[in-house]
Amino acid sequence: MTTKTILYIEDDPASRLLVERALKHAGYRMLIAERGLEGMDIARREGPDLILTDINLPDMSGREISTRLRSDERFENTPIVALTAQSFDEYRHLAMAAGINGYLTKPIDIETLPEKIEYYLKGGRDDIDSEVLTKAQSKYAQEVVHRLETRIRELEDINTTLRRLDNMKDSFIQLTAHELRTPLTLVYGYSRLIEDNDAVKALLATNPDVAVLVTGLIESIERMQSIIDEILTISRIVTNQIDLSVGPTNLRRLIEKVIAEYEDAIQQRGLTLHFEDQDWPEKMQADSDLLQLTFSNLISNAIKYTPDGGHIYLSATPNEQNIKICVRDTGIGIDAKEQQNIFERFHTVHDPQLHSTSKTAFCGGGLGLGLAICKGIVEAHNGKIWVESAGQDHEKFPGSKFFLELPIMAAKERVVLS
Repeated sequence: MTTKTILYIEDDPASRLLVERALKHAGYRMLIAERGLEGMDIARREGPDLILTDINLPDMSGREISTRLRSDERFENTPIVALTAQSFDEYRHLAMAAGINGYLTKPIDIETLPEKIEYYLKGGRDDIDSEVLTKAQSKYAQEVVHRLETRIRELEDINTTLRRLDNMKDSFIQLTAHELRTPLTLVYGYSRLIEDNDAVKALLATNPDVAVLVTGLIESIERMQSIIDEILTISRIVTNQIDLSVGPTNLRRLIEKVIAEYEDAIQQRGLTLHFEDQDWPEKMQADSDLLQLTFSNLISNAIKYTPDGGHIYLSATPNEQNIKICVRDTGIGIDAKEQQNIFERFHTVHDPQLHSTSKTAFCGGGLGLGLAICKGIVEAHNGKIWVESAGQDHEKFPGSKFFLELPIMAAKERVVLS
C-alpha cells in the first residue's frame, strides 16, 4: 500500500506538532508549512494527496490558498480540508465557496482525526445546500475584492515610504561626498606641496623610510579621491540626468591610456592583456572623460576577477553607425542569478565582512558602483551594456564577457535616462 502524503499548513507550533504526530502515527507522510505561500510552493513541488490548512495564516487565508490551488489543474481534485478555530456556519460556508472539501474545527479530536482524513482521501465531502453555497460564493467574492483593495493600498503606502527613504539616501550620499571632497582637495594639495618641497626631496633621497611614508600617504589620498569621485558620478546618474560633454574622441588612444593606468598591476599579477588596436576607431563623437571612466572600471573588474597568469582580451567591431566592444577575461565568471543584478548600485558578489579595498588584487573589492556607473554612462550615450558568462567557478575559470554597443555619433543634448 502506497503511503499517502499530507501537507499541513499551520502557523501555530502547538497545533502543528499535535496534528503531525497523530497523522504520522496513523501512517501518513507529513509535509509542514508555517505560511500560505510556503505551503503552495511545497504543494506544487511535492504534489500531496491531501492538503490540511488553517484558515487564519500570517500571509494569506486558507480560503485564498484553496482558490489559488484550484486554478491549477494539478489540484482540481485534491482534497483540501480546513482545520480551524472558526466554528460558525458562516465561516464554514465561505470555506466551501472557496473550494474546500471539508471543515474541521478546533480543539482537535486526535482519536477521530485519522478516520476523518481517510474519509476525505476517499473522496468524501461536507454537504452544503446549493442555495447557501451560491450566497456564500457571492460573499466570498466580495471578501476577496475587499482584501485585494486593502493590500493594494498598503503596498502603495509602503512604496511611497520607500521612495521617500530612497530619495533621502541619495541626497545624503551626494551631500556627504561633496562635504568630503572639499577638505580632501586641501589635503591632496598639501601632500603635493610636501612632496615638492626641496627639504623634503632631500630627505626622500637619503631616507627610504620617509619615501615609503610619503608615497603611502599620497596613494591613500588618491584612493580616497577616487572613491569620492565614484560616489559623485553615481549621484549624477541616480538623478536620471547626465550632461555629456560630447566632442571628438580617439577611442584607440583612450583605451591605450586606460591600459597604461593598470600596466603595473597587470605585470605584478602576471596577466596578459590582448589589444588589437587597428580595430578601434580614432574618430567618434562621445564624452571621452566618461568613456575613459567606463573602460577603467571594466578593465579593473577584469583584473580583479582573473587569477594570476590569466588573460584579458579587448576587441572592437565598428560599423558606420555603431561600435561593439567586448572586454573578455579568463576569470572566475559570474553566477547566472547575479548577472541581472551586477549593474545595480552598491551590488557586490562578495560577503561585505570579507571586503577588500584593492581594485586590482585577485577578488579585490570596491563600493559596488563601478558597473552601475558604466551602465549609466553607456545609456547616456544611447548605448547598451550587458554581460555573458557560463557561471562562476574558482577552479575552472569560465570567464566573463562584457559587451558594449556605442553610437559612433553620440547625441550632444542632455540625455534623460529611463
